[in-house]
Amino acid sequence: MTLGSTASSTTDAEARPRRRPSIGTVIAWAFMGLFLLWTLFPFYWMLRTALSSNNALYAGSNSWLPVDFTTSGFARVFGWQTGEEAIADGGSGQAINFWLYLRNSIVVALLVTLGQTFFSAMAAYAFSRLEWRGRNLVFGIFLAGMMVPTIFTYLPNFVLIKQLGLVDSLLGIALPTMLMAPFAVFFLRQFFLNIPKEVEEAALIDGASKVRVFFTLILPMSAPAVATLLVLTFITSWNDYFWPLMVSYTDESRVLNVGLGVFKSQTPQTGPDWSGLMAATLVAALPMLIVFIAFAKRIVNSVGFSGIK
Repeated sequence: MTLGSTASSTTDAEARPRRRPSIGTVIAWAFMGLFLLWTLFPFYWMLRTALSSNNALYAGSNSWLPVDFTTSGFARVFGWQTGEEAIADGGSGQAINFWLYLRNSIVVALLVTLGQTFFSAMAAYAFSRLEWRGRNLVFGIFLAGMMVPTIFTYLPNFVLIKQLGLVDSLLGIALPTMLMAPFAVFFLRQFFLNIPKEVEEAALIDGASKVRVFFTLILPMSAPAVATLLVLTFITSWNDYFWPLMVSYTDESRVLNVGLGVFKSQTPQTGPDWSGLMAATLVAALPMLIVFIAFAKRIVNSVGFSGIK
């Protein structure tokens, strides 16, 4: 191509009018923008409330900005205020044992996440790769557990945990969901079925056992699905509230969600400590926001993984 033809092409490209976006595209982008604002607005309002003075919140309820800007709500959450200072700022004067609740939440979430993923992966391998009589029937019965509402399992689980002497303990909170979950088994089974059998057969011919094939072949090849399940399980366990509320009675076993409920119930004379509560809620939601942002692509891909035949 000569210099003249290149210049001519450049001139034609510049002279060609840009294509204007269609009305449908503009409406779609406007709708997505409004939806994004609608989604993020509660987080902004939480931050605005957390940075406001609890005594001035009711007087400035119509303000879009923090009312009498202060960080005393975060100070109460982290235990940096004395009882007298908290009462003066509109708090209840009762400290929230934030770091203990945070530790309990992390321990429970890790126990549930690692245990459920590991044992569900072994069950999924048995349902997808091992040949045994009645496999599909057992899997169908097991899968029917997904249709049972979770609230129906609380009472029998509580009786079992009580008989095991694990009430008011972190293990008692984690145990019912730590071993296995129907969705997790189904999720991983669908992915395992997509792995070529020839790869596994070649490893078996070379003398590898089924256990070795599972740990050195199937799990590494299923890393995307396993990572997605880890993220989803961690988020679900972190957000659980009702079951930890039933099992935990003291601060030693309370998770963060239950601790926030206790903090809200410690109402001062002027009303709930909304500033401190929103500050605690923001700090509690921060790990989930970080996990979601870091693994958003894998969470979206989970829809595709669960549909693999």
